[in-house]
Amino acid sequence: MVMPSAECPFCLKLAHLDSLSREELVWQFPHSIALLGPWQYYLGYCILVARRHAGELNQLPENERIAYFKEMCLLAQAIEAAFHPRKLNYELLGNQVPHLHWHLFPRYDHDPDVLKPVWLTLDRAERNETERQRLQTGPLERVEIGQRLRNQLTL
Repeated sequence: MVMPSAECPFCLKLAHLDSLSREELVWQFPHSIALLGPWQYYLGYCILVARRHAGELNQLPENERIAYFKEMCLLAQAIEAAFHPRKLNYELLGNQVPHLHWHLFPRYDHDPDVLKPVWLTLDRAERNETERQRLQTGPLERVEIGQRLRNQLTL
């Protein structure tokens, strides 16, 4: 298992949870935390970060791995109940940040790229400020999105 690193952005967030805003920190599970992602065009997009620093799922002890999957499912249920997407895309990559984290992207009928991977659209946003603004802006304020998710997670 890779040791936590001072350079790992998720380790830094985990070390300073008290400093995260309610806009960013959606929920604290026993084995992970849910963060509201920046791309709220995909209303309810969250990142589920494992509390233990590991680069691969197989590096987690089995009981933690199972619990982490269950927490991902609870977050997915909250996204579905709060926002009713047509589909959820789940991505666990770690190419840029080698700390286990799931991307949960809700997909909606109004998405012109609904049949394409989200990453193609996000790649355009990295090069185009207008596209970046469009994808970071959702139909609700971030505080409201987080609150709706928390409401579902407390049920």
